[in-house]
Amino acid sequence: MAVRKLKPVTPGQRHKIIGAFDTITKSAPEKSLLAPLKRSGGRNNDGKMTMRHIGGGHKKRYRIIDFLRNKDGMEAIVKGIEYDPNRTARIALVVYKDGDKNYIIAPIGLQVGQTINSGKGVAPEIGNTLFLSDIPLGTIIHNLELEPGRGAVLARSAGSYAQLTSRDGKYAIVKLPSGESRMILTTCRATIGTVGNSDHSLEVSGKAGRKRWLGRRPRVRGVVMNPVDHPMGGGEGRSSGGHPRSRNGMPAKGYKTRAKKKASNKYIIEKRKK
Repeated sequence: MAVRKLKPVTPGQRHKIIGAFDTITKSAPEKSLLAPLKRSGGRNNDGKMTMRHIGGGHKKRYRIIDFLRNKDGMEAIVKGIEYDPNRTARIALVVYKDGDKNYIIAPIGLQVGQTINSGKGVAPEIGNTLFLSDIPLGTIIHNLELEPGRGAVLARSAGSYAQLTSRDGKYAIVKLPSGESRMILTTCRATIGTVGNSDHSLEVSGKAGRKRWLGRRPRVRGVVMNPVDHPMGGGEGRSSGGHPRSRNGMPAKGYKTRAKKKASNKYIIEKRKK
């Protein structure tokens, strides 16, 4: 995991910083684990744009990731580390003893040829998936379930991780990447280690065209619009636009949008940091 800073032989490469791809060992994806990925362009079933700044980009196919890791007691061998255009993390192709192939999120330290496992009585080693009841306290984890059997939803992006801090009855208390401490059932699963490609946050596109390759269209600031187009638009000269808010008037930068009576509030021990 490293980044490359290119020599400024063109204007687009002057500030460009990209991943080194040094951990990737396999270039072609596994065909049996590919699925089509249809583009929406940010539009709903009526053709109306509901999400701005989406469109274009290179054609992609979805890599089917195993977020359940429920083949308990069956070892799998890591066959390769691959690039996934649909996420910031790298993915690993694993082959089970019965011949099944799966993709998993590749944690830091996972090597080709390494054996991984999941379920009860498994050692808490990099890449292994265990129940929160079996993971030692203080362990760094990722791919964390919120509901037993629903699959991992937390700590899945590049460089992210959570930490198991304590257990209280049927609940485990986990510190999430946002800084929030939350109660999660000990029957939920998590994978040991930190998600790989941690240098992703250091990458710089270098030019607008590279954003277009990723399917991101230009984003116009509200303060340069007219009053009819945005609450922060208008004014003489370069006026700041007043209080920061979204296009539909929702205050930003400090305004709390979480529902005060949300059912899951009772599971939050400590709120996320500002």
